[in-house]
Amino acid sequence: MAGSSARRGALWAIGIIVALVVVPIGGWLFVVHQIKERIIETLGPNGSVEEIDVGFGHVTLSRVRLRGPQGWPASDAMRAERIMLDVDMHSLIAKPIHLRSVSVDNYYLSIARSADGRVRLLPGLKETAREADAKSDSKQREAHAREEKLIDRVSFERGSMEFFDSSVQDPPYRVLIGDARATIDHIHLPALTTRTELSMTGSIKGPSHTGNVTWGGWMIIANKDSQTRATLRNVDVATLDPYLLKKAGAKAAVTGGTIDMTVDATVKDYRIHAPGTLTLNHLQISETGNPLDTFLSIPTKAAIAALKDRKEQIKLDFVLDGDLRDPKFSLSESLSKKLAAGFAKALGVSVEGVARGAGDTVRGIGNALKNLLGE
Repeated sequence: MAGSSARRGALWAIGIIVALVVVPIGGWLFVVHQIKERIIETLGPNGSVEEIDVGFGHVTLSRVRLRGPQGWPASDAMRAERIMLDVDMHSLIAKPIHLRSVSVDNYYLSIARSADGRVRLLPGLKETAREADAKSDSKQREAHAREEKLIDRVSFERGSMEFFDSSVQDPPYRVLIGDARATIDHIHLPALTTRTELSMTGSIKGPSHTGNVTWGGWMIIANKDSQTRATLRNVDVATLDPYLLKKAGAKAAVTGGTIDMTVDATVKDYRIHAPGTLTLNHLQISETGNPLDTFLSIPTKAAIAALKDRKEQIKLDFVLDGDLRDPKFSLSESLSKKLAAGFAKALGVSVEGVARGAGDTVRGIGNALKNLLGE
């Protein structure tokens, strides 16, 4: 009798142990299936991923590709050899959902700017995320949208960003930033009312030099308030010619020279205040043979002579102010008028792509992350 009771007790103990093991495993397998399904739905018809590895506390996507839609200037909107998510597993139960890090490695990202100045990246991702949410009932969808999510850091390593800008020419002007590394720290979804720290570094290879670009600071994504610094160092003028001299009315061709620039931009209540410094080094322009050709409203020959007199270096300190919500206000046009007023003061610069375009790009990345997380 005692032996029978002992056997029953042992069987109960084994049953409890099996339940404690099998039930969590079954739940975990369900979670794994849901995660994989969500990722595939979010990527949509233009996206693909060769492998999704879901481990305890991490999700790794291998060889991710998001093809560009019809009319996109590049064949791929984004591709990455690996995307890794480090998940705080306790947060899946206790809430809010907490990602310690999202790491994107060996990547390519194409960014398009339309003729009216709108910046787009990761096209289609937002639409597919909404469609994926629409498959759930409305209450479930609303609850998911309101769900608090914290991301400590998003990092981009060993990659390149390619800009296609239709606001300066058609077909779009192309600028490639190589060895591009970026971090986005402290993302609090869905409110986005706290400061998010941003940084980006990369190189721009020109016909004669390889220059460096940096951009960093903080931004409150919800209201667009920000304080950032952007720098260019040793960048070939010819590489950025459409943003620089041509924008200010230069007709003569640029054949050499580099640019150094620093812009400190502050945005508060959609008003921008952006003091900066521009230095053009060893600028060379060619004579076209046409005596009527000008360089920033000055005859080309006189401009060439002025460059020699100034020891081939021209420095400009400038300040840009305006309301970003005013459709009549344009950073580039405002600055171009100042530059064209006198050769001695400037030889042309447009910081629109630095002071505002970079911010649009980072905001776009933030929106894409919101969609990927199901916001």
